[in-house]
Amino acid sequence: MELRVYYEDTDLGGIVYHSRYLNFCERARSELFFKRGEKPVWRGYHFIVRHIEATYHLPATLGDLLTVETELKEVRGARLLLYQRVRRGEELLFEMEITLVCLRGDRPARVPDHFLQVLG
Repeated sequence: MELRVYYEDTDLGGIVYHSRYLNFCERARSELFFKRGEKPVWRGYHFIVRHIEATYHLPATLGDLLTVETELKEVRGARLLLYQRVRRGEELLFEMEITLVCLRGDRPARVPDHFLQVLG
C-alpha cells in the first residue's frame, strides 16, 4: 500500500511521529481486505493486537511517499504473526512483527479460512 505523509503525521520539524508508523501499518492491513471488497470483521470474527515488536531505522518526513508491505509469517489456531515494513523507495524506515488474536465476539477463535485467503 502506498501513502503520502501529511502535515498531521508530523511534528513541527516535519518528522513523522513514532506512533504514526503503527497507524500506517494498521491501514495497510485493513486495505488488504478493502481492496477485495471485504472488511476485517466478518460474521462476528475480528482481530485484536496481542504483541508488537517494532524497530525504527530512519525517519519519514512531510511529503514522503511511503510503501507499507505486509507478510503473513505464521498462523497458529487463533493467532496470526505478521511482518510489516515501511519503505521510502528502497530505504527501510520501519519494521515490526505483530501478533494478532482472532476473536469471535469476546472469545478467541481459530482464524477462519475466509481471513487467510485475504492475508495469505
